Amino acid sequence: MAPYESEDSTTAGEADDLRAGRRKAARYVVPVAVVGIAAATIGLVPAIADSGDPDLPDITAQQLIEKIAKSDVEQLSGTFKITTDLGLPDLGGLGAGFASGAMASGSGDGSSADPSAKLTELASGTHTLRLAVDGDDKQKLSLLENASEYSLIHNGKDIWGYDSKSNEVFHGTADEAQAVKGKSEEVPATPKEFTEEALKAVDDTTSVTVDGTAQVAGRDAYRLVIKPKQSGSTVGAISVAVDAETGMPLKFTLTPSSGGAAVIDAGFTQVSFAKPAASTFDFTPPKGATVTEEGGLDKAAREHGGAKSEDELGKGLEKEFGGPLTGGALGKGTEGGPEVIGEGWNSVAVFDTGGEGVPSGSEIGGDMGGFLDSLGDKVTGKFGSGTVFKTRLINALVTDDGKVYVGAVTKDALVKAADSGK
Repeated sequence: MAPYESEDSTTAGEADDLRAGRRKAARYVVPVAVVGIAAATIGLVPAIADSGDPDLPDITAQQLIEKIAKSDVEQLSGTFKITTDLGLPDLGGLGAGFASGAMASGSGDGSSADPSAKLTELASGTHTLRLAVDGDDKQKLSLLENASEYSLIHNGKDIWGYDSKSNEVFHGTADEAQAVKGKSEEVPATPKEFTEEALKAVDDTTSVTVDGTAQVAGRDAYRLVIKPKQSGSTVGAISVAVDAETGMPLKFTLTPSSGGAAVIDAGFTQVSFAKPAASTFDFTPPKGATVTEEGGLDKAAREHGGAKSEDELGKGLEKEFGGPLTGGALGKGTEGGPEVIGEGWNSVAVFDTGGEGVPSGSEIGGDMGGFLDSLGDKVTGKFGSGTVFKTRLINALVTDDGKVYVGAVTKDALVKAADSGK
């Protein structure tokens, strides 16, 4: 079937309409209580679409975006596959060392069932997940492994993580999970969430079209295609398969401008919009399981340091680091956030670490040195000299005087941004 063509790009007025439509899409079936903490490192996968192009009524890009915004699916169950291909080198034993070090340093609560620790394993490769949702208060996400399963369950106020391989259980509450994460932005995990994030970039630097139809997980769907108009972005195109009946995105694919396999490709292989059985969300720790409560390690750390509260702990850290903890972990940050150079898909964020850049691999030596050299390219320009650390999507230029330029842009675009800052 020939593609349904709409306007090749959005006008400024249409961009306002698109953004207005996006704001209506505030709700989704998997709230941050469950998927937000799980998705920080979930990379997304090729979901193979069924063959055939269903015969559906013509629709414009604007109408399809509005359909997504109005989607109000609150009950579903299904399976989706996930993969991320950022083009990172094989870390081998070094990667395992990083993971064990992170666990030892207390990135989570020291339990293999803690979502913030367990799901770091999903930063790359292919994974199968099972999802069940019944409104805002009941969700279950399960990672299916070869001989084991990891499940993250939200049922009312309770948050449960269970690792069947180690027989460890993590327990917290929805309020605690929100407090731990603060009011940070929700991290995308499902095709719907990825689509909402992509639509935030829709403006007059973006082309939005409808490109035919498809079948995904046995459902008829439209294909929405989003492309940057500008050169210099690492994003080639974003394709979203949108369920023709419900307006829910079923498959999300991001291909890089450099070509090759998708960087992010996520989609359902099976989906049902029927109400899941209530027992799906029931959980009782198995006999003999080790149960870790939310915040237990944080409390121990505060007591060990003599701090009686999180406020006292924060003041102690500020004293240790010589100033307010603003701007994240990048040193000389500002409360207003980083400087931004450029616009649209070519936006580059600039941070000043106040440091002396990044040492070369030869200076560090060993596996770590080899790893850094495999990622970085030495560059020079009006800004001076530095190293570009590259993936297939996000690149970062760290200058020798300690500035960091980050964006979904090419190496040349980073150098240009750094030169413009001089």
